Amino acid sequence: MKKSDLKFIPDFFDRYIALVDDHTHLIDGLKHSETILESISEKLVQHQEYRYESNKWTPKELLQHIIDTERILAYRALCISRLEPKALLGFDENIYAKNAYANNRSIEDLLKEFRLVRQSTIPLFESFNEDMLHRVGISSEIRISPLAFGFTIIGHAKHHFNILEERYFTKR
Repeated sequence: MKKSDLKFIPDFFDRYIALVDDHTHLIDGLKHSETILESISEKLVQHQEYRYESNKWTPKELLQHIIDTERILAYRALCISRLEPKALLGFDENIYAKNAYANNRSIEDLLKEFRLVRQSTIPLFESFNEDMLHRVGISSEIRISPLAFGFTIIGHAKHHFNILEERYFTKR
């Protein structure tokens, strides 16, 4: 499935989905995000404790946020693909970040976790047929499909990789 196969793009998630090229195939996009992370891993090591402002996350915390969000969005896609009738709740990313203690972990450990989560996300989305990808459920009070969650996972990671490049890796 390609991004152009999305029947609608829900508000809030549109900012992430917009970062994904229209011709991008879902599985290829998921695999490409891992490649991007590999290309910046050395910079992550060099800047792992840096905050560009005192109230902003470190690269370790940002990476943990990407991991946590991918897990949550993949779970939501699974629920909707299986026709979960209940609305799925949102989450407070700042509470998750505060309680993950990512700064106590090594970048290598976080990169390993990212790879494992991504390696789990890819076959999950490969297992969905076209009908499952287009099913619609309610998550965080928004109507959304598993396909939209897949492209959100790609765009969300890309959004934060861009932030790392623009605000963390260019420090003076």
